[in-house]
Amino acid sequence: MLWVHLIMDTLASLALATELPTSDLLLRKPYGRTKPLISRTMMKNIIGQAVYQLTVIFSLLFVGDKMLDIPTGRGAEFGSEPTQHFTVIFNTFVMMTLFNEINARKIHGQRNVFQGFFTNPIFYSIWIGTVLSQVFIIQYGKDAFSTKSLTLEQWMWCLLFGFGTLLWGQIVTTVPTRKIPKLLSWGRGHPEEYTNAINLGEENRYDPDSGQKPRAGQILWIRGLTRLQTQVIGGELQERLIPVPYSKSSTDQARMWQGQMV
Repeated sequence: MLWVHLIMDTLASLALATELPTSDLLLRKPYGRTKPLISRTMMKNIIGQAVYQLTVIFSLLFVGDKMLDIPTGRGAEFGSEPTQHFTVIFNTFVMMTLFNEINARKIHGQRNVFQGFFTNPIFYSIWIGTVLSQVFIIQYGKDAFSTKSLTLEQWMWCLLFGFGTLLWGQIVTTVPTRKIPKLLSWGRGHPEEYTNAINLGEENRYDPDSGQKPRAGQILWIRGLTRLQTQVIGGELQERLIPVPYSKSSTDQARMWQGQMV
């Protein structure tokens, strides 16, 4: 689980955050203030990939042992020897996650997810390094990672299911976004409800003695003002506490030079 979280949360975030903006992205108009945080396009990709990965995982869990002709791992006692059945499930899930990282490079409905793949050395270095680490964990992890080495055929099945996320991503992209209900978008808001509260007018200024609860905008304004006051006071104290080395002015230096001449 720690390895899976490291792949999905840390390494994937670092790899995707270093993607350079494309010309199309720079020319695209910015989203409005009332647009949802998670758009219908994003929700379409999330639900689509979740359906595919859950289908593959549950299929391998219940019929994977028969499909690959390996002993089943279901019903194994706690602390028993690792099985190829659950190793295949674990490896397939990681492969689907890694290939889905390539899908995540394009989130606005673009078809070519490999465009500019080699322009970001951080992304493909992390991706290749993660694949090599996964191979080492599966083949040599054994009891340390509760895995059992797989055969070449079993590896091909895992890679096939992982590569399937790319093909499934193309199918999901084909679904028109306008067909997705607007209710599936999340994070839609109206900033006017909060910007009206952040008003410097006397009628909207928060009075702590009034007994009324401050609104969300007023809370943000008070926090920002308090933070600014703290920084100013801290800066003044720092200037007073840190001694400044004395530097003689040009007039003092001239007087000393005249005294030496006399």
